[in-house]
Amino acid sequence: MSLRIGKKERHQRILKELQVHPHVRVATLAERFDVATETIRRDLDGLSDEGLIKREFGGASAQPMGHQPDLAQRQMTAVAGFERIGMLAGTMIRPGEVIMIDAGSTVSQLAPYLVGAVGAQPRTILTNCYAVVQGMDEQAVIDDVILCPGQFDPRENAVYGNDTIEFLKRFHANKAFIGASGVAWQGFSDVNRRAVAVKRAMMERSDETWLMVDHTKFDQRYLENVAPLDALTGVITDRMPPEKLLNQLDRVGVQIIAWEDNTPQ
Repeated sequence: MSLRIGKKERHQRILKELQVHPHVRVATLAERFDVATETIRRDLDGLSDEGLIKREFGGASAQPMGHQPDLAQRQMTAVAGFERIGMLAGTMIRPGEVIMIDAGSTVSQLAPYLVGAVGAQPRTILTNCYAVVQGMDEQAVIDDVILCPGQFDPRENAVYGNDTIEFLKRFHANKAFIGASGVAWQGFSDVNRRAVAVKRAMMERSDETWLMVDHTKFDQRYLENVAPLDALTGVITDRMPPEKLLNQLDRVGVQIIAWEDNTPQ
């Protein structure tokens, strides 16, 4: 007799299934999870109400490339251990550096790891994301936290717009840590066009650009391309990219830092 899983885990597995297959059927999911078809229909209706999937007759499909759930929903359905990407990014920040941090569910995982060694020269953090500031550890050795002005978007807990872009142009940073909705051989892209403008501004004003994405973003394309792959210094992720994408990243000189390669043996 199979052990049934809970509602939350079913939802996460359904979302992961839609990252691989464009459409799922009620009957197939009911058999896989050993539950009634009515239970699956309620699951799909709930995910659809949250804007995470597109409900269709007999099943559901992934949301189109012009749609993205809000920040809180993306964090709830994130892949297991995606906070490790933030941990890896935190080890790359040196004492005294000026860091720009983008808004997003993966990038905000950097916040708890902005901790310097005892006696280290503090860092300066510049961000358009309130979630980054709210997530900082109380022991973080920070000299200055600079929040961008702009139009507040409650879905992303961040600010965007012309005021944000013009403000960023006043500064220079050692590193920019940014996120994206998808990464493919054509470049990295995002659903949120206002966010794209902020990412480009941070990249322009930083010596290095590091893209923080989990493995589900690989070989995915969305509404607007942010930049080609060669605009990146490196990619910080939980798993190595698929072979074709990995070869393209290597060809243009982009570093890959993956949790699976940094796990102690």
